[in-house]
Amino acid sequence: MAQIANIEVQAEIKASADKFYEIFRSKGYLLPKICPNIIKDLQVLKGDGCSVGSIKQWTYVAAGNFSEVSKETVEAIDEKNKLITFRTVEGEVTKHYKSFKATVQVTPRGDGCSRSSSSSVKWNIEYEKQNEAVPAPNKYLDFVVILTNNVDAYLLNNA
Repeated sequence: MAQIANIEVQAEIKASADKFYEIFRSKGYLLPKICPNIIKDLQVLKGDGCSVGSIKQWTYVAAGNFSEVSKETVEAIDEKNKLITFRTVEGEVTKHYKSFKATVQVTPRGDGCSRSSSSSVKWNIEYEKQNEAVPAPNKYLDFVVILTNNVDAYLLNNA
């Protein structure tokens, strides 16, 4: 029987923690512009896209040349800790995983706003496989690392 498991990755960014968090908190509409190589489209289907309960539909390329579509709901927002949790409710991911939840947390280092300081971005994926033959969702960790690097570069170049 499959059990709930976690995988995570942490990356250092040079952009301000506040600005990085803001992209995922309230400016997701910029992601297809920031990362056209991996994010093809992002639509808000329910709510404002910024609050708990909002539903978004992503079209993205997580590995190779194949586009995937996924619907997710914003499950939790913690402004103080710059943390957002997204739960996938429909799409390609749900063919392989009974549950799939991604959490991003941004932690400032130093003063968090000077160009010389860095911040830490931690992504955690909590998942339950449909069956034991399903691999761990490592391609999604690779995806969020690319996403993180692209958002960081965008913020540094467009500050």
